[in-house]
Amino acid sequence: MAELLVVAAAAAYGAAAGPLTARPAFRLSVPEDAPRADRCPGGHPLPGWLGPGRCRPCGGTAYGPSGRLLALLTAAVCAGLAAGAGPRPELVVWLLLTPALVLLAAVDRSVHRLPDAVTLPLAAAAPALLGLAALLPEAAGSWPGALLGGAVLGVAYFVLFLINPRGMGFGDVKLAVTCGTALGWYGWGVVLWGTFAAFVLAAAYGWGLVLLGRARRTSALPFGPFMVFGTLAALTAGGLAV
Repeated sequence: MAELLVVAAAAAYGAAAGPLTARPAFRLSVPEDAPRADRCPGGHPLPGWLGPGRCRPCGGTAYGPSGRLLALLTAAVCAGLAAGAGPRPELVVWLLLTPALVLLAAVDRSVHRLPDAVTLPLAAAAPALLGLAALLPEAAGSWPGALLGGAVLGVAYFVLFLINPRGMGFGDVKLAVTCGTALGWYGWGVVLWGTFAAFVLAAAYGWGLVLLGRARRTSALPFGPFMVFGTLAALTAGGLAV
């Protein structure tokens, strides 16, 4: 019963947090050298950063990614993570990281870039939060393993970036540090599965677009969303396995 309550609470949290990423996703979904969006499509100033993608002066007109989709997606992810981790300290870390990761996936899908304004704070927050979680006796992971996972996956993606900078952006390298830190908490098997899942999901999506005639084999694809959801899926499985 307690575990069901944890899952339900996590889903409710995700449903509430997801729509709040719509406005920052819109503001950050700009070309790399362009200033962040500070007005809605109708020209009205945006009221701060966090919030739903709706403009009151425009009569509630929506902008940016769908708030409902973000709510459903974030709620489903948070519920899955809660089912995997259960009422353990690391679940709080996963729930805090998830909205930011979903935000990155939305931005990368829109403009094929992962902004430093989110990737760099995440790369610092993940090890710090897991370090706090590791101090509690109920924690089921390894903080040194998390630190090593972040370092190794960051270096691995950096090598891929050097080999093929057109296929792997430097934003992916920065995101890999966060993903590797989270995955490393549960061990090297989870690091490998999370990384493998990202490439499999990306390949399946890319070939699906090719078969539908919506892309070519050489078309650029945003890799961030696959890193995010491969990581979250592996964390769910990792939590169930410990």
